[in-house]
Amino acid sequence: MKMKITAVMVSAMLGIVVAMAVPVLSADDFADNMEIVHERVREDKKRFVAENMELTESEAKGFWPVYERYQDEQFLIRARTMKMIDDYRTAYDKMTDETARRLLDELMTIEFLDLAVRRVYLSEFRKVLPETKVVRYYQIENKIKAVLVYDITAKIPLMKTGE
Repeated sequence: MKMKITAVMVSAMLGIVVAMAVPVLSADDFADNMEIVHERVREDKKRFVAENMELTESEAKGFWPVYERYQDEQFLIRARTMKMIDDYRTAYDKMTDETARRLLDELMTIEFLDLAVRRVYLSEFRKVLPETKVVRYYQIENKIKAVLVYDITAKIPLMKTGE
């Protein structure tokens, strides 16, 4: 399982590396490249989930449509997170209390939305899977998220305090 998580993380990190190349690409080229990276990461993650969920054919028929809708919602949250990180990067050297407040408020909003989406989809997953498999799926999602969050936050410098 550890090797499988590593493969997903490598794909995800590829997406982050491409995102860091923004200044090098034109807006159109960047959008095209990000779409390709997003699809690749999404496919790798789906393959990883499929390999680890141990779904019956009947469970799979109910699970995958809910999974796809959930991933669409999660993509919007990740996009908002990446924008917030970019805003932080842009303001880092000239950070004001007002900007710091706005960034922290945005982080809290993103975390609230993430939890709200997870809760809404919990009932959807429970409609199509036995509880043990719902828990297993949320464990898989949590493990992937933990690795991604750690890697991203390790690269973000602490806020300057002006002192």
